[in-house]
Amino acid sequence: MSKKHKKEHEPTISADKAEPAEETPTAEAEAAVKEEPQGPSLEEQLAASQEEAKKNWDLYLRERANLENFRKRAQRDKEDLARFANEGILKEILPVLDNLERAVEHARQGEGAGEGLLEGVDMTLTQFRKVLEKFNVKPVDSLGQPFNPAWHEAMGQLESAEQPANTVVQELQKGYQLNDRLLRPALVMVAKAPAAGEQTPSGEN
Repeated sequence: MSKKHKKEHEPTISADKAEPAEETPTAEAEAAVKEEPQGPSLEEQLAASQEEAKKNWDLYLRERANLENFRKRAQRDKEDLARFANEGILKEILPVLDNLERAVEHARQGEGAGEGLLEGVDMTLTQFRKVLEKFNVKPVDSLGQPFNPAWHEAMGQLESAEQPANTVVQELQKGYQLNDRLLRPALVMVAKAPAAGEQTPSGEN
């Protein structure tokens, strides 16, 4: 009896406990899936592409402008090289012109001596000046002009009551310009006001 009673009270294992049931996704798992980071949307990708294209276009325009400026600068340098290619030889010629001018001035100071020489040298000077003009070499205007350090080189000062101070009153050597650029400065004397108390020729009675 005791054995039979013992068997009747033994717990039986249900089929559910014997084999664990398959777990179904819970609400927490579904929420975790939804919260996973997602990639950029198509609109965001399109906006990023447009921004990148705009930057590349701006860079292209900037580089194109730089290239155009370089091309213009190279063309300008080439033109300047052609315009001033003869600068060196012209500088060597100018002293010859100076000597011719001095010879003419010296002959003019003589009384009837060397008239033939004077005429010949004068003709040579005229021809020489025409050659220089052909190469766009022009003398610097100095006498009576305000002293300009860009065109003149002062060799000294002379007191003068007739000319305002800082005016060129004497030209010792002509200056020349090539295509409006200084080739050689003019050597000049510049006026200054007479010292106080000194009587000038214009103030004599």
